[in-house]
Amino acid sequence: MAIKVLDQSLGKVVLIKLKGSKIIRGSLQGFDQHMNLSLENAEEVSEDGTSTTLGTLIVRGDNIIMISPPPG
Repeated sequence: MAIKVLDQSLGKVVLIKLKGSKIIRGSLQGFDQHMNLSLENAEEVSEDGTSTTLGTLIVRGDNIIMISPPPG
């Protein structure tokens, strides 16, 4: 089920909640069986709504608490 949602989210912007209450938003470029994610144009979103540009990054699957697919 999760893999299907990730497949449908490829190339779209996803919101990812990480351990330590960090929130990352970026365009999903790829993923593997461990839920490691490759993101482009990633940014860290602060609680006050500001964001810090991170660029391209790999997020380790074991740090991910939640992945929110694009609406629709």
